[in-house]
Amino acid sequence: MLSLIIPAYNEEGRIGRVLDAALAADVFDQIIVVDDGSTDRTADVAGVRRVQVLCLPANRGKGAAIAAGLAAAQGDIVGFLDADLVGLRPEHVRALAGPVLRGQADMTIGLFGGGRLSTDLAQKLAPILTGQRVVRREWLPPVDFSEARYGIEVMLHKYVKELGGRIVEVPLDEVTHHMKEEKLGWRKGVAARLRMYWDILKVMAK
Repeated sequence: MLSLIIPAYNEEGRIGRVLDAALAADVFDQIIVVDDGSTDRTADVAGVRRVQVLCLPANRGKGAAIAAGLAAAQGDIVGFLDADLVGLRPEHVRALAGPVLRGQADMTIGLFGGGRLSTDLAQKLAPILTGQRVVRREWLPPVDFSEARYGIEVMLHKYVKELGGRIVEVPLDEVTHHMKEEKLGWRKGVAARLRMYWDILKVMAK
């Protein structure tokens, strides 16, 4: 069984297109949206589709949202997608899951390309930060993901790599995402980005 987890915070205008692509791919048996204390209609937009919606009572961060999703996930293969992707198509979702399903990888990571320069460059410089992944459940680290917050991708990547897992990069052509500065405005967006980098640095330092 395959489960897909999509953490989301105030993504009412974006998550619908991501869910439509994931559903049309017809890969995952279970799709779980974790609404991380949103103050908009994120849960309502997700709830009209054939997905499971979990609502956290307050915003606790990406790591906590993923931990809640994993507690509900039934699959022995688990996927992760960001809720703010732009240009995601069903074939991207199938390509991301393919190497794991075929036994060619223990984890795949999806990398933007041809979406826009800023996000393409960021993922070329630091591919381990991508939130688009599919992984066999036995390769998930036995830790409390909620403590990692935005460092969750680094934590997962380091664990699989250090134990010798096979990691395959999958190009996601013409896919990008909304940057924090676009969603929150320049001042709040920069502050949110700095908090994200701090979470990442804490995980990398361990």
